[in-house]
Amino acid sequence: MSVLGLWGFSVIAEDVVHHEVLTRLDLTVFGWLRAHSTPSSYGTWSVISAVGSGYALTVLALGVALLLLFQRRWVAIAGWGVAFAGAGFLNGALKLLFHRERPPDAAEFLTHLSWSFPSGHAMGSLVGYGMVAYLLVLSARRTSVRIGIVLGAVLLILAIGVSRLYLGVHYMSDVMGGYAAGTLWLSACISGLEVVRRGKARIPGAPKPAALPV
Repeated sequence: MSVLGLWGFSVIAEDVVHHEVLTRLDLTVFGWLRAHSTPSSYGTWSVISAVGSGYALTVLALGVALLLLFQRRWVAIAGWGVAFAGAGFLNGALKLLFHRERPPDAAEFLTHLSWSFPSGHAMGSLVGYGMVAYLLVLSARRTSVRIGIVLGAVLLILAIGVSRLYLGVHYMSDVMGGYAAGTLWLSACISGLEVVRRGKARIPGAPKPAALPV
């Protein structure tokens, strides 16, 4: 999954830099949404977008960290912190690297303008809610519950991405790039946690892995 995310981001970034097919499709999608959007629906999509904002993800990060701290899941706390801190650093570095301007009229919905590629909401929500889904899946016993958790997380993450397009603050390739970079980082973080969790399970006499990772 990390390799797939890296490959996907590379392809998208190349199109963005060289203004190839994907960027032309960006303008088509942007124009279509501008033509079919309604002022009454902006409120709904703004609420969905807020769920993936830096403020919401910060509250999520602190809340889950406190829960893990209470349960003394030290490795999980470390992995959780690395996932969020790394995602924030990576997104900021990529924005500075590509310097892509926001879509026209993005300032109508943004109080603070930053670079457009990749989408911080898309990347942050994929990493943040992806990590939540990972922890919940480990604690769930029934397969149907696990599937429901994953599907719920996927739908929420996709909705946040769509909200950024609908509000006109990102191009489609921005959101796709955010998802690709998020997939790269999330899968790397989960892989690291799984190596530790499964390694402990193989130690003779060690307790079985808890519902939450190590």
